[in-house]
Amino acid sequence: MGLDVRRPISDADEVLEPLFRRHHRHLVRTALLIVGDRATAEDVVQDAFTRVHRRLPKLTDRDDLLPYLRTAVVNGCRSVLRRRRLLLRPAHDPSVWSAESAAMVAEDHREVHAALSALPARQREALVLRYYLDLTEAEIAEAMGISVGTVKSTTSRAMAALAKALGGNA
Repeated sequence: MGLDVRRPISDADEVLEPLFRRHHRHLVRTALLIVGDRATAEDVVQDAFTRVHRRLPKLTDRDDLLPYLRTAVVNGCRSVLRRRRLLLRPAHDPSVWSAESAAMVAEDHREVHAALSALPARQREALVLRYYLDLTEAEIAEAMGISVGTVKSTTSRAMAALAKALGGNA
């Protein structure tokens, strides 16, 4: 028997189109929660898909594409925030947001969004990946490039900070 050599993924349209249709909206929402404005979030996600497209000849496992995209989105958001030199700043007055965004800032969500925005970037990323995308600790660790233990402690600290900010018990 010969070596088990994996072939590169070469059918870009067949692979990326369904991935785009299925996950684009969730990736944009994830980026929106991290960077704070829709246009930047869409740019970050588009750049992530472009990077995947370029790397397809080097990638061998279709199952790695979504985690790779998530990691690229989180890293893209980090780059944007680094360039801005601040953690999160709403770019629009809620009265001019899209209908989808306006629903996000309904009164019940406004306080949570403000408390989430006040968290340090790493804590905010961990919570968004955990509770918005419902990723496991291992998937979060992979997407953020940190250990599972760091995910646990970061998430715990973030939840305690949110509880305190929202008037609950830590």
